[in-house]
Amino acid sequence: MRSVLFVCTGNICRSPTADGVFAKLVADAGLDVLVDSAGTHGYHIGDPPDPRSIRAARTRGYDLSPLRARKLVAADFTRFDLILAMDRGHLDIMRRMAPAGSTAELSLFADHAPAPWRGRDVPDPYYGGADGFVEVLDMVEAGAKALLARARAVFG
Repeated sequence: MRSVLFVCTGNICRSPTADGVFAKLVADAGLDVLVDSAGTHGYHIGDPPDPRSIRAARTRGYDLSPLRARKLVAADFTRFDLILAMDRGHLDIMRRMAPAGSTAELSLFADHAPAPWRGRDVPDPYYGGADGFVEVLDMVEAGAKALLARARAVFG
């Protein structure tokens, strides 16, 4: 695994949180992994992550502020080795979007996470309060640490 893309709806809450957390973990581990995030919809193209995501991440040492929302595009399916959907709806959209000849492995983010998060959709915190962003961060940290172990296995 040399490149990972995280995908949610608008690319301002869940996927940039995963992007920022995983990018810091691989950098701290000294691994060379391309990390990015995108949305299935273009609602927020060019916007920074939701301020609540930025605040929650900052409390644990992650800086999401440089990130900007973008939309998932066909080229992503060959540019990235692993594309992780934050929920099953995103995974369905990704599977329909994937062009013939796609090389990326598509899966649910939480399928790589340990219990109790394994196999669960990462909930969308957008319409709720600050506690939803903390829950997303908890799930993302657990899943990102499991992904880091996978990345270390690839790099030896």
